[in-house]
This record gives sequence, structure tokens and C-alpha cells, in this order.
Amino acid sequence: MTDATFKEDIKLDEKIKKETQLPKKYKVIVLNDNQTPMEWVISILTEIFKHSQAQAEQLTLAIHSEGSAIAGIYSYEIAEQKSVEATMLSRNNGFPLAFKLEQE
Repeated sequence: MTDATFKEDIKLDEKIKKETQLPKKYKVIVLNDNQTPMEWVISILTEIFKHSQAQAEQLTLAIHSEGSAIAGIYSYEIAEQKSVEATMLSRNNGFPLAFKLEQE
């Protein structure tokens, strides 16, 4: 490779715009129902979504009064994994607690 060719490669590389995008984030939303006990929702929020006891209690009250609340915001794969884990754990214990993912 000659010195002139090398300089030409550098010039071309400088002209190419490089755009990087951060991965999109997704909200895991807990939906209210009239069958799942508040204690269970609090335990899901502390165990799976790693909220403190106080945060979990506040979120549970918001879910109960407003119909839903955001449990966390994650990359798609983590949001999906946490919502599936929480749903399966709830179903295995006889509760219909539901979650949905929403792009931020």
C-alpha cells in the first residue's frame, strides 16, 4: 500500500458519518386486577424488580388506585425476561397478575 493510497483511505473514512444508537428502553407495566393480593404484588416488586419494601408498597398502591404502574425500565430482553418471570411465578401461585411492555 502506497502512502498516497493510505491518505486517500483516511479521507474517505473521515467523510463517512458514523452514527451509533443506544438500544431502546422498555417499560414493564404492572396491571391492576381484583384478585391478586397486595402482599403478592409487593413481593414480586421486591424479589424480581428489586424495589425496596417502601418503594414496592408505594407502587402497589399506585397500581391499585390508578390501574397500572411502571415496575421498571430496561432493555427489551431484560424487560421481557422480568415480565415473563413475574407472570409465571404469579400463575404458579394462582394469581392472574399481568404485565405489559411499552417502548419508552
